[in-house]
Amino acid sequence: SQVSLEEESQNPPAVGHWKPLMPSKSDKEEPEAGCQDAGGVDEPQSTEQLNVSRLRSSSVEIREKGSEFLRDELHKAQKELKLKDKECERLSKVREQLEQELEELTASLFEEAHKMVREANTKQAAAEKQLREARGKIDMLQAEVTALKTLVITSTPSSPNRELHPQLQSPSKAGFRKGHGRNKSTSSAMVSAASQNVAPEPVSRECREVDSILFAEFQAWKESPTLDKSCSFLDRIYREDVGPCLDFTKQELSELVREAVEQNTLTIEPVASQPVPMDKVAAEEYGGPKKCALSGLPRTCKHRIMLGDSGNYYYISPSCRARITAVCNFFTYIRYIQQGLVRQDVELMYWEVMRLRREMSLAKLGFYPSEM
Repeated sequence: SQVSLEEESQNPPAVGHWKPLMPSKSDKEEPEAGCQDAGGVDEPQSTEQLNVSRLRSSSVEIREKGSEFLRDELHKAQKELKLKDKECERLSKVREQLEQELEELTASLFEEAHKMVREANTKQAAAEKQLREARGKIDMLQAEVTALKTLVITSTPSSPNRELHPQLQSPSKAGFRKGHGRNKSTSSAMVSAASQNVAPEPVSRECREVDSILFAEFQAWKESPTLDKSCSFLDRIYREDVGPCLDFTKQELSELVREAVEQNTLTIEPVASQPVPMDKVAAEEYGGPKKCALSGLPRTCKHRIMLGDSGNYYYISPSCRARITAVCNFFTYIRYIQQGLVRQDVELMYWEVMRLRREMSLAKLGFYPSEM
């Protein structure tokens, strides 16, 4: 074995042959002897340097491969990060959209709730108003029934009540009481009793015949009575009687009088015995004891009218009073029919309407009782 080791030490190793970095003890001793024999050339040292360079090159190669691998991993991680950023951005947009939709839905729900509350409050207010009006009408009807009972009880054959029998009164008083009483007053209840229980006053020495067209219009109106001007029955009477009868010289005041008559807010009262002092402007607008406010003519005015609750009085002549009274009598009667207070045959009610229309025509032509 020693001989073989010496032979190996004398023969140099081939290039590329792997030698251990840490030679054995015999290797260290023999090269030293060889070097001394060869005159100072250090072959083992060059081999060791070669091995070190190879190791360095392999470490550099490993480092490059490692850095390349790390770069690839970094690129992969960056791509994944970008994908995750896009996904986060998409999810953020979805969340914002959902939040906006939720806010809009909440706002619409609150708005709908407020709208429903407002509608409920409006309906409740309307219902309360209708209830108050109904109670007012009930009170009015009860007062009228009480007044009727009083009138019926106090009327006897030996001492008839003149309110129940208008034919016993003078035409002027009967017409005035009939046309200008307020609905809630006792006088209106008396008028309703007269309209309800007394047949129309018979016309003496004249014949009458029912007009088929007028009667058909009245029957159609009687089925569902209304104060609307659009129905054929009232439209004809407005055109032929009411309009011409309330058409005075002072057009603006005439319109106000017509509205007050339709709304049942007109009041007529006699003028006081002592005239109230008035200035020139007031006398021009409202008339005076010696001048009619509707016709503008110098006439003796025994009555004055007030429109609603304005507090302004207008002096009117007897002729104008007769025209207004005739129209008021007509509206009073058809209001009682509408309220169901008139219990008569349809034909009798028709002839009463025709009599009231004749009064309006005569008043328009200038005929009026001397008592006015």
